[in-house]
Amino acid sequence: MEHKFPVITIGPLDFNLVAMMTTVIAGAIVFLIGRLAVRNLDVRQPRGWQNLLEWLIEFVRGLARTSMPEKVAERYVTLALTLFMYIFVSNQLGLLFNVQTTFATDVPFLGIKAGDHVSWWASPTANVSVTMALATMVFVYSHYVGIRGNPKTYVKHYFEPNFLFFPVNLIEELTKLLTLGMRLFGNIFAGEVLIALLVVIGLYGTVPLVAWLGFSVFVGTIQAFIFTMLTLVYISQKVAHDHH
Repeated sequence: MEHKFPVITIGPLDFNLVAMMTTVIAGAIVFLIGRLAVRNLDVRQPRGWQNLLEWLIEFVRGLARTSMPEKVAERYVTLALTLFMYIFVSNQLGLLFNVQTTFATDVPFLGIKAGDHVSWWASPTANVSVTMALATMVFVYSHYVGIRGNPKTYVKHYFEPNFLFFPVNLIEELTKLLTLGMRLFGNIFAGEVLIALLVVIGLYGTVPLVAWLGFSVFVGTIQAFIFTMLTLVYISQKVAHDHH
């Protein structure tokens, strides 16, 4: 059974309302966690949300230090922490519940036809536009870091060992962009499709569904870790040119 999402089309662009809504919700949840963690700071006896945030900061700091020198790593801890928290929360949103309706009439401005089964909730990272936007952000920022550090050396390395290797180096960079975004999308989308399938065939509340939900939480956590780790690795590769 195919499920559609409400979409508003403006010119050549399609805007998935569910992806937009859950993207904002995920950001709000991350903000709320951060606000709760710093609301009653206690340096001597940290507890509750403060403990969680401090643990996450140390965890991300450890990831950064495995990718680049300690002093350099500190610059990117905040970026890595934000990415990890946002992607983790986004990956889990689609597991909370599933809201679907069937329309009896056409709703043209939402791209819905009579009889369509419409989903009103999903993880934002189950949408390829969202994951590719995140990957593009990382791609652009990592190159900005490289160019800012040493423009001449940075551009020169794309022509090494000689100018004939420029197309190969360019394809390698584009491959990083595609794999970073598509890996995250593929894993989260596939997980939600299977959950929807289990619900449709009547396995709601059963052991198979509960087991898969638990596995999906694990996969969502791993994918947040992988995306964050690869971001730090890509940045470290660009930072390395500062010292050439």
